[in-house]
Amino acid sequence: MDIIFIEELVVFAKIGIYAWEKKIQQKLILDIKISWRKNELDRKYINYSHIVSKILIYIANKKFSLIESFAEEIAALLMQSFKILGVCIKVRKPNAIIQAKNAGIRIKRGIF
Repeated sequence: MDIIFIEELVVFAKIGIYAWEKKIQQKLILDIKISWRKNELDRKYINYSHIVSKILIYIANKKFSLIESFAEEIAALLMQSFKILGVCIKVRKPNAIIQAKNAGIRIKRGIF
């Protein structure tokens, strides 16, 4: 099993529970790890840009209430879209808490 990763992917999404948050694009920082086996893929690699494009297209016109649901949906999207064993996603929302640099969540789905 191999692990590929994308670190500190910056995306902008409509995310939040307050009315003002739902109207603006907010910065999120993603760290993504994907576990896979070469022999399970039709091709012998996973194209990183396809992963990023899939995420960007998915979030472009969606609204999310929580980073927890955002992480769940992105994990499900990647598991369904690519022949992978598992995914670990860390989502950070900078400045969500005034006293902290980031707030966030890390989830793992599938096999690691």
